[in-house]
Amino acid sequence: MHTAPDLFADDPARPAALSLGPQAVLLRGFALAQAAALLEGVHAVAQQAPWRRMATPSGHALSVATTGCGPLSWVSDRRGYRYEAHDPLTGRPWPALPPAFLAMAQAAALQAGFAHFVPDACLVNRYAPGTRLSLHQDRDEQDMDAPIVSVSLGLPAVFLWGGATRAERPERVLLHHGDVVVWGGVDRLRFHGVLPVEAGEHPATGPWRINLTLRKARY
Repeated sequence: MHTAPDLFADDPARPAALSLGPQAVLLRGFALAQAAALLEGVHAVAQQAPWRRMATPSGHALSVATTGCGPLSWVSDRRGYRYEAHDPLTGRPWPALPPAFLAMAQAAALQAGFAHFVPDACLVNRYAPGTRLSLHQDRDEQDMDAPIVSVSLGLPAVFLWGGATRAERPERVLLHHGDVVVWGGVDRLRFHGVLPVEAGEHPATGPWRINLTLRKARY
């Protein structure tokens, strides 16, 4: 077990921005100053839309626990992958997108070269030690012109950044608390995933890694 430090932005070995492709960038420590507000938002969302492990169309439970917020959120069950305006667990509309989430998504998107990003969906993933996310493309959205903004909080994780096909060997990129990855344009359908998260303890999230993924699902 390792203990994850809380601050990384002062490490000179970690550049402020790292290009992952023509229209993909890792913004190191971009969310650090807003991390507390983002985590307060996560807590508020989870109180209204409890954490759950959704099922895949084949009937297997997802490894990570999820919740969501915004006008829409991503869901998965025997009927397939899709976006819904109501939480299937509670039958109520998803919680509103916290202002801190929207501000972070728009600031990061602008920094990465995507102006006027207005997300309508946020999937929140909670990774326990050992949980992972297999290589996949985000292609359930109607609006493929908008970027994806992914915010890492808590325990570090190895992000798999692949190519246009599953067969291409992905790069391994270590993500820390406060890092934000933005991709769109020609990189929008790159395969990506997360290796199993190592056990640890983070002062902001305890034994968890929290990931916010903000998207524009519909036109």
